[in-house]
Amino acid sequence: MKKLISLCGVLLLATSLSACQGNPTGGTIGGAAIGGVAGNALTGGSALGTVAGAVGGGYIGNQLSR
Repeated sequence: MKKLISLCGVLLLATSLSACQGNPTGGTIGGAAIGGVAGNALTGGSALGTVAGAVGGGYIGNQLSR
């Protein structure tokens, strides 16, 4: 149940940040933040999961904001 609530929070954050992403740097930062939170939530607080989520989210955010 905690993971579901965390995931809903991440989706809400992603939706609110999508309007702020006007350049690739903003997309990278927003994606990394969202990915880090999602990785942390999905792996139960694992540092490796948080870092992997941030890296993946940053890459995806950068590509989507181009």
